Amino acid sequence: MGRFINPYTDFGFKMLFGREMSKDLLIDFLNDLLIGERVITDLTFLNNEQLPEYQEGRGIIYDVYCTTDTGEKIIVEMQNRSQVNFKSRALFYLSKAIANQGLTGVTWLFDIKAVYGIFFMNFQLEKNNKLRTDVILADRDTKELFSDKLRQVFISLPMFTKEEDECENDFERWIYVLKNMEKLDRMPFKAKKAVFEKLEEIADVSALSKEDRDIYDHNLKLYRDYMASMESAKIEGREAGREEGREEGREEGKIEGIEEGRKEEKKAIARNLKSLGTPVDIITTATNLTVEEIEKL
Repeated sequence: MGRFINPYTDFGFKMLFGREMSKDLLIDFLNDLLIGERVITDLTFLNNEQLPEYQEGRGIIYDVYCTTDTGEKIIVEMQNRSQVNFKSRALFYLSKAIANQGLTGVTWLFDIKAVYGIFFMNFQLEKNNKLRTDVILADRDTKELFSDKLRQVFISLPMFTKEEDECENDFERWIYVLKNMEKLDRMPFKAKKAVFEKLEEIADVSALSKEDRDIYDHNLKLYRDYMASMESAKIEGREAGREEGREEGREEGKIEGIEEGRKEEKKAIARNLKSLGTPVDIITTATNLTVEEIEKL
């Protein structure tokens, strides 16, 4: 086990960015992320569980949900697996935070505050090979900003390949540390920025209480089991596709083999997630398989 917390785990991510004692870490990161756009001086953490407005509705639980001292809402998420309609899901999260600002009565004139969504991803965003994808509401033709009330930033951590000495600014330094934290034996960049000294203190696994250490160890096991199951499923899917392609020996057979391989990969992922006790609705979202197909595995 490394010296520092793995931020890909649910507990580790919230330990670093979702607590009052580490609030200045989140403020510093957000300011480096949005440099030249806005400056955040203070944050207040909000209830990250947003209950549905009606009994049959679907609630939302954010990783980190906070508001700035000037009223903007900020949602920060860490996602380890790609999901069907992931971009739509992110948009739904932000739309919910916008809609929740509505007030009853005729005196409210839609005076909403901007909502920011920051999405760390431990995967590639579809076919996009960018580290960072910034989404704004803009006029299609003039490219001018149409409204500043909705803002999204998607950060694909696997797309960051720079080494420590290649980082050119504080945003890249943050990304380097977050991507490599569990493997580090020392915290870099402390001489360049004092916030990394505090990060070193908070992220030190040996400083956790026994209760927090037990929770973290459990989270870490779930994370590693999941990553291992995903890698195994990919290997099984590729092998199934190759075997099918070899047996057919024709172009049509190769195409069918690839499709069959993809299907087998989804089944393998579902089988591994099912063995880990993952709820069926999450498995269907992750694999696009039906409930009936999952139950037969």
